[in-house]
Amino acid sequence: MRTDPAGPTGLLDPLDEAILRELAVDARASFADIGSVVSLSAPAVKRRVDRLRERGVIRGFTVRLDPAALGWETEAYVELFCSGSTSPVVMRTAVERFPEVISASTVTGDVDLLIHLRARDMRHLERVIERLNAEAFVARTRSTIVLSALVRRPDVQGSPEP
Repeated sequence: MRTDPAGPTGLLDPLDEAILRELAVDARASFADIGSVVSLSAPAVKRRVDRLRERGVIRGFTVRLDPAALGWETEAYVELFCSGSTSPVVMRTAVERFPEVISASTVTGDVDLLIHLRARDMRHLERVIERLNAEAFVARTRSTIVLSALVRRPDVQGSPEP
């Protein structure tokens, strides 16, 4: 009888976490290369990766680009304060139109929406913020410009502690 290596809780076991960390660093790494790091054979790594894909833990494989090398030199966080009661659907629909938006999240506190964005330069950033302010539901914005990105982690951080 085979058991799920994730156990009854569905959390990842240490080997799955190690495999995911390796894939997050280099999604093109071979199963053999990953196996040599996590002490498994290539077929065992493949079985685990297939199982992680089936479970939806791995949604796809992608490339990580260097935004600065592509001309996106300025980075900022913009807080949006909404007028009235604005639904998350309305907010998402509005900010999805901005190619500069990296992520947008509703948050707790006085701020309604936190946006992480990139722009070519300060002038471009100013234009983006002006366009955000022009959205009908936006009462005001507050911006914070990133000086140095000190820690950037891939999406894999392992299972949360119980």
